[in-house]
Order: sequence, then C-alpha cells, then structure tokens
Amino acid sequence: MGKRTRPRVVAKDELDVSAFPDQVSLAMGEIAASAKEGLLALSVAAGLEVMGTIFEHEVTAVVGPKGRHDPDRVANRHGTEAAHVVLGGRQVSIDKPRVRSVDGHEIGLETYRHFADTDLLTEIALGRMLAGLSTRRYDAGAEPVGDVAARATSRSAVSRRFKAGTTAKLAELFGRDLSKLDLVGIFVDGIGVGDHVIVVALGVGAGGTKHPLGLWEGTTENATVCKALLGNLIDRGLDPERPVLCLIDGGKGIRAAIKAVYGDLAPIQRCRIHKTRNVTDHLPHHQRVFIARKLRAAWVIPDPVKAAAELRSIARHLDTDHPGAAASLLEGLEETLTVNKLRLPPSLLRTFASTNPIESMISIARDCSRNVTRWRNGRMALRWIAAGMLQAEKQFRRINGYRDLHVLARALERHKEVIEEGKQVA
Repeated sequence: MGKRTRPRVVAKDELDVSAFPDQVSLAMGEIAASAKEGLLALSVAAGLEVMGTIFEHEVTAVVGPKGRHDPDRVANRHGTEAAHVVLGGRQVSIDKPRVRSVDGHEIGLETYRHFADTDLLTEIALGRMLAGLSTRRYDAGAEPVGDVAARATSRSAVSRRFKAGTTAKLAELFGRDLSKLDLVGIFVDGIGVGDHVIVVALGVGAGGTKHPLGLWEGTTENATVCKALLGNLIDRGLDPERPVLCLIDGGKGIRAAIKAVYGDLAPIQRCRIHKTRNVTDHLPHHQRVFIARKLRAAWVIPDPVKAAAELRSIARHLDTDHPGAAASLLEGLEETLTVNKLRLPPSLLRTFASTNPIESMISIARDCSRNVTRWRNGRMALRWIAAGMLQAEKQFRRINGYRDLHVLARALERHKEVIEEGKQVA
C-alpha cells in the first residue's frame, strides 16, 4: 500500500504561503495578517499592494527608470505625499508618489484620479441608507478592510453624500423623457410625508413594464397639485391626446385634475379595495365580511349594467340601518365598473381593478425613508421619495396578464372613437 501524505492543519490566523511561487510568496507573507479579518480584508491588502505597483508603473512611464541618468528627462520623482483612495465605502490613507516636471510643476497621476473618484462613495452611501442603515451606524455596516486608516464615514460626511445622491435621483426622475413611452395605464396616488403630501404617478406600458413617471409636492391631494403633476408629465412628452386608463383611490382632487387635463379621453377606474374599505368601515364588525363578499361578487359580473344593478341593490339593503355605508357605495359607483365597461379579461383585473401597483411602489419608498424622524422641508421629502421610487423600479416586474394588454389598448381606441363621434354629433 502506497504512502499517504497527511494534510497539514493551518490555524485560522495563519496563512501558509509555502505553496506560492517565490515571486508571490514575499508579497503574500506581508499581507497574511489581514487574513484574520476574512477574505475581503485579505483582498484589500492585496489590492493596495497592486495599486502601489500601478502607481510606480505610471511614474516610471513618465519619469523613466529609477536610478538611471537621462539627459532628456522631462520630469522627476518628488517623494510621496499623504492621499486618500475610495475603498469599501470609505476613504483610506495611502502614500502617493509625487512627480514634478523639470520646471517645477506638479504632474498628476491618472491612475490616482481613478482610484480617488468619490462618485462611488455617493452610490454606496445612497444604497446603504435607502436600505435602512442610519448615519450613526454607517461605519458599522461597512465591510472590513484590514488595518488601514479610514475616513469619510462620519455622520456629516455620509449625510452630505446622501443629499448629493438623492438630489441626483430627483433630477434624474424629473429629467426623464416620456415621449417614447407607449402607456396604456396611469396610477396616481398621494403619500403623506410629515406636513407634506407627495403626489406620485406610475405608468404601465403596452408591454407590461411599469415606469415611475413623476411626483409633485403639496400640502393636500388637491386639484392644483395634481394638475401640476400631470402638466409636468405632459411637458416631458406625455401625449394628452392619447387615451389612457387612469387608476385612482377615489380622491376628488386627483379625479378633477385628470378630467381637467384629459377630459373624457381618460376613463377613470376607482380602486375597489379602497371602496370596499370605505363601505365596510361604516358597518359593525359582524357584517363587514359578508358585505365585502357581496361587493366582490357584484364586481365580477361581466355585464356592467347588471353589475351596477347588483351594487345598487346592496346599497338599498344597507340604506335603512346603515345609510352612511349606502351613501359611500353609491358615491362614484360607476367608476368602480370602468374595467367592466372596457371588457377587460380577468387576467388584467388583478392589476387594473385596484391601485395595488402604485401602493407597492409607495410602500417601498416609505420603507426606504423609515429612519427619517424629521422632515425639514418639501425639497427633502421630494429627494427621499424620488430615490425610493427609483429604488422600487429596480424590483419591478411586468404586470399580471401583460400578454392581454392588447385588449386594453383596443378598448381605449374604441373609447376614443366614441368620444370623437359624440363631439361630432354635438
């Protein structure tokens, strides 16, 4: 039986460099202590060594080989200076080589400018804070980078970078060109943020993709704020002559704004979940489940005339003992049946019978700002919500039933033809 070699046991705070080639062993031995903090810290130490080699290579390319006389030399080495590069969401101190021209002017290193670019710091700060990490605990959420001096992780530094990042996100959202979007649906809703109300819009394209369209700040969901939002969308390319299904939660300001901008060209669908909640809130607990089931059964009737008759029958049943619930049901009743009038298939009702898609986006935006306890002004609210909307966009999937969206597109075209024929007759 052949001889077997016994594997050598290496302690977790020890790195065996004997297996490496000679030219690598020295460098690996110098950074072996970093292995105690994990693979990332080890990689950081190796990366810093490589960066130093890159600096030296560029210096040699500019100055020439070290220790050799060159009468045509255009620059000279000039020692080192303390500098900082971006690493693991922070800035770390390094010794950067200096180069001066023969007439005494400082020559910068292109590689250093690349490693010192702070744009990455802003992106990292934005991502971590939107994920819920506070400025107080920002440093605790950073990856270990070994025994290197770090900076730019103080509360004020992180706050400045986050403000810059959210300002850029707000500009990105307001700067989007909407002229190329083939929209079939628009969801509009409001978010209460401190003393402010941010009205937001979410579009659904003909391919089923969801698009954050824009937002506007006010103190209530009044018609003026909503018209300003829709006006901004039109200024950025949204076609007001194109029919589109609008989904709202029942706010009168939003409805008035849509009518003012689109007229009858945009059919309005009221959220059935909000309507059910508004009705059942007027009822005693033992009746709420029963009435909610009756409402859902009425809404699934394909014929809008029969569905409306059933809903009015429920309202008459409620009127004697609970007139508030009956009045709530009758208010805007026809707008809860818009999807029935458009003859949408059941596959699309999950999306276009409620405001769930925009509520989901709002929920993500709220979650991103859950650590904020003081909203200083409306601009701050806009920055946070815009960043949250774009964060939510990363998680978007195509809507349920997107393969049947051609049915909605044809229904909207028929709706437009009916509106135009009515104008001609008038």
